[in-house]
Amino acid sequence: MSASRPAPTANRRTRLMIRAAFVVANVAVVGVFIQQSLASSAFPRVSTSETGHQALGEADGFVPAGVTVFDDEIPAVANLDADLLVALRKAATDARRDGVEFFVNSGWRSAAYQEKLLRAAVSKYGSEEEAARWVATPSTSPHVSGHAIDLGRADATAWLSEHGARYGLCQIYDNEPWHYELRPEAVEHGCPPRYPDPAHDPRMTQ
Repeated sequence: MSASRPAPTANRRTRLMIRAAFVVANVAVVGVFIQQSLASSAFPRVSTSETGHQALGEADGFVPAGVTVFDDEIPAVANLDADLLVALRKAATDARRDGVEFFVNSGWRSAAYQEKLLRAAVSKYGSEEEAARWVATPSTSPHVSGHAIDLGRADATAWLSEHGARYGLCQIYDNEPWHYELRPEAVEHGCPPRYPDPAHDPRMTQ
């Protein structure tokens, strides 16, 4: 007859909780790294090729390091939907009181930039179907229309996941914790259920 196993101690439960929190945080960080590495590898800074044609750059939505939602001189910020930008700046102002800064990884993008990201995603993931889980087409992307922003640091996305609904700012996709869009109804009713990834978003098939 086997002896019954003793109940976990408080210390052990605490260790398990810390370990679980660490795993969740790592998933978020890995997701941000994937998105940032895709953007940086697919989208070079402004340069002039041997043929004299200018490569894609800030005018198409490239975001230099250190840009925040208050940087009006950056097209990726300035060309965002006005209501989205107002909500972001209200949230960012309040987040600063908690020591959190809203740095922008990507905002508005030109159709040319979006197409370049899409081609890079197809190359990276091996098929258009798999790429669609991460990058929309120029005709369907909310970045091209100025209705989406990707925040570049995990503390900002964590802050918004807790407080974003009160500003109408909602995470749209489970696999993209950095991607936020404006949902004004969320102020009263909370954010809508998230899609697993962009491929499940009906807007992407229009």
